[in-house]
Amino acid sequence: MAAQTKQPSFTRLARMVGLSAERLLPPARLVAVYDGVVVTDTAAWAYFTLASSNTDLMATEAQDAEQDAASTALAKVLAGYDAHLKILWSQQDGASFRDEAHRIFTAGDVAAVAEMWAARLNQLALPQRHLLLGVKIATRDTVARANAKSAVVSALGLAAPGLPKSELLKYDGLARRLGRRLEATPWRASLAPAENLAWAISRESFRPQSAPPHLPPVGGASLVRLAQSHVEPHADHVRIINAQGTTAAWVAVMAMPTFPHEITTPGEQEWLRCLSEIRYIPAGGNGDEVLVCPEASVRWTVLQRGDALKAVNKVRATAKEQRNSAAENSAGQTSTETEESEAIMEELRRGMTRDGLTLVEDHPRIIVSSTVSVEDLRARCDAVTSHYADLAIDCVIATEEQRDLWLEAQIGDTLRVTDLGHIRETGALAASMWWGGSEAGDDSGPIAGFLTGTTPGMCRLDVTAGSARGDATTTILVGRSGRGKTTAMMMAQLTAAQKGAFALMLGFKGDEGGLIRAGRYLGLSSHQVTASAATPAVADLYRLLPKDDAALEVVSQLLIILPQRMRDAGVETQLLKACNAVGAGPDPATWRVVELLSQSEDPLARQAGTALAELARTQLGAPLLGQPEPGASPLRPDPGVWLVQVPGLKLPKAGTPPADMTLNERVSLALMRGLIAYALHTASRPDLRGLPKGIFIPEVHVLTATDDGRRFLDYIARTGRALDTALVLDTQDPSSLLGLDGVLEATTTVAAFETSTRPQQDALSELLRLPVGESSRALLRTVGKDAKGEIVHGHCVVRDRRDRVATMQWDVPDEELLRLLSTNPKDQADQHEAEQHAADSAVPASNGEAGQAEPEGVPLDADLDEASPVHRADGRSSDST
Repeated sequence: MAAQTKQPSFTRLARMVGLSAERLLPPARLVAVYDGVVVTDTAAWAYFTLASSNTDLMATEAQDAEQDAASTALAKVLAGYDAHLKILWSQQDGASFRDEAHRIFTAGDVAAVAEMWAARLNQLALPQRHLLLGVKIATRDTVARANAKSAVVSALGLAAPGLPKSELLKYDGLARRLGRRLEATPWRASLAPAENLAWAISRESFRPQSAPPHLPPVGGASLVRLAQSHVEPHADHVRIINAQGTTAAWVAVMAMPTFPHEITTPGEQEWLRCLSEIRYIPAGGNGDEVLVCPEASVRWTVLQRGDALKAVNKVRATAKEQRNSAAENSAGQTSTETEESEAIMEELRRGMTRDGLTLVEDHPRIIVSSTVSVEDLRARCDAVTSHYADLAIDCVIATEEQRDLWLEAQIGDTLRVTDLGHIRETGALAASMWWGGSEAGDDSGPIAGFLTGTTPGMCRLDVTAGSARGDATTTILVGRSGRGKTTAMMMAQLTAAQKGAFALMLGFKGDEGGLIRAGRYLGLSSHQVTASAATPAVADLYRLLPKDDAALEVVSQLLIILPQRMRDAGVETQLLKACNAVGAGPDPATWRVVELLSQSEDPLARQAGTALAELARTQLGAPLLGQPEPGASPLRPDPGVWLVQVPGLKLPKAGTPPADMTLNERVSLALMRGLIAYALHTASRPDLRGLPKGIFIPEVHVLTATDDGRRFLDYIARTGRALDTALVLDTQDPSSLLGLDGVLEATTTVAAFETSTRPQQDALSELLRLPVGESSRALLRTVGKDAKGEIVHGHCVVRDRRDRVATMQWDVPDEELLRLLSTNPKDQADQHEAEQHAADSAVPASNGEAGQAEPEGVPLDADLDEASPVHRADGRSSDST
């Protein structure tokens, strides 16, 4: 615990003439910066990075509990310490993600994808919040002695003495001991890396410095360069001068002299959490509001019980004396403020002695900066003042105090302006909820979009990472049609393929063709198979499954197709006999089974073969029973993007007896079973265990309506971790998933889009693990709408693998990519027309003759194993999914 610094004699003289002694202190001189430790000439500080807590959509009871835990931590862990909270902002850097993308992605045109996201991040300019907490752990020297030593060293021309290793080890031990206690608080504190501290120090002077090495403490010339700055103070701001002598920024420090008697939380009066909500309209702009992103510097000391009681008793005694004095004079009246002050102090004293109430002396400062002009700085300050005025909190520029307040905000410095603070309950400081806001997604990996709560930033979601973490592997996207679910799923599938996965989509709608165009645009191996009369035998199980497994699966498939009277007559034996015979041959195929049955001498077998041969000529029968065309390639378990489209399915409802199914339903069910059998086999193949796999199913309610589909989903969800297979589902009906225990138990991520009916909203609230009630219904009813009630495609509520719930916007980094992925019927028609026009206008080359051109474009149903990205449009859009 830090001891009090003895003030030199000139500070005592300053107090006699009415000046604050701390204002006369020279700036702190940094001696060393190490992981979690900042050492100045007079003190040693431990600095910690604090984690954000997702409080935006947290239930009221849970947020109250978190605030109480923070108040307790202030009183128990930090009592008696001098503490310094810094809330800083930085911009998401496209260049850093460009480098990271080369480590995330392994397939396709990685450089182009990295450039897309880097440009998109630079365009969005997303702010990122950083929380630093400093705690004074030792006093090294008095200011007077430190100044004297520095003067002697300068006069003799000696080098400044370094920091002894033994002293640094002592501070390191103190910081780690305190860190273990702070780690268990709601802030989940960890020692701040030296790089973070160096960045935080250098940015105050707007002179970016390269990150210091992560090895020895930063000292000597490196530390001098890190902390050097030239600041010119003015009455209402300070001007930061860069190394070239020009203005780098204008900075104003604002004080908060008055607060309301009571603060209501959870709510808008969380006075530090709300920093990211402040906006203003810059002069010369397009009239749109932009974020101010003011920063905060709060120094505080939690008063120990004895000191707090003395302070309270002193104020109470003063008020009592004033009341008695007023009673003795001729008027005999006491001011209302005096009586109220005495009553409050008496209440505080009783609370401290009876209920363990603790007090804190805090000095909040809001720091506003501008790199545009001093006029722009003042416009930003006006916006901050107005925002806090709406919360009944005064926040004003501290005129004629800018130099001292700017120095006070520096890392390693001390409290200088002591008369702009407050003594209040620790709960009032905890009520600021400085660590609250929006937090969701993975810590690393590909970007899915960005958060839209009170602390905006990137949202990373990796649907294929569950198995590597030893976690479940299911992701669910739920909501109304036309809200961006399928587009978000296709982006997730493209991302999985870019990571080298086998990514298979079973498309039951028929509007997913943009997935293949987008895959080729990104240079991915992309394959599309449409189950129809034009693609016979594409779902033939003899071609999709191992020879030993296929026979029984084909028998089961044909039994589903054939009518009940044939099954009752014993056609199963004839089917098995034919399948065994064909399976023993060199080239087994279902069409050979049909041909063998048609030529059988048994009337029942011949009748079954004739019926199946006729079905092989239909849209749904040809993929199962038809004879393949030369050169056609079936599904293969190769990495890349795979789309199997099965439009026109007419599946029976769950529990429908085979005898009650129509012919269309029986053939549809058989086709679906064939695709399911392929997906199950691919997921469980021992030789593919090391290959990440993803099965993506839009309109999953098509499967949940059948017993086979429900069993398939349950199996993949339960075994996904062991098989390294991710399952991603898209549905409009959340209630259809509530009975699938295997799917729900294996779900790690839920993206909830707009829903309009109360039963669906309540079912979706359960999936999000939000309290079922009107507040959750209102959230799900409005999440996909803007202030004017217009649809915001891709906006949703996400629950991540840590059960954190926040609002997010799915994003597509490139305008052309967004156009290719569109599921809008008009956009798809335009795409098809453009492709047809390109195909019709292409002139084949002939022996390189002049005037002949190479064919342009790639047929949509062709394989592209080594694709190249298509030329990209130059224009970029800020519109999201």
